[in-house]
Amino acid sequence: MTDHVVYVLECADGSLYTGYTTDLERRVAEHNAGDGAKYTQARTPVEVVYRERYDSKSAAMSREYEIKQRSRVEKERLVGLE
Repeated sequence: MTDHVVYVLECADGSLYTGYTTDLERRVAEHNAGDGAKYTQARTPVEVVYRERYDSKSAAMSREYEIKQRSRVEKERLVGLE
């Protein structure tokens, strides 16, 4: 069974980035190497501040979308940065 992970990163500039992966350790390494999302390339280093695991890709992708639609304040509340 593959874990599908939705994660929130805190970037070096204090911004938050939400993403999806099946291998969180590898994906964070990619972000920090500048090979991740375009958004994080200029905002390294990044740190995982929140993660949720799902059994299906569709559930994880739906949750990623939900989190991305939240305001900054709502995201901070979710990840415990408030």
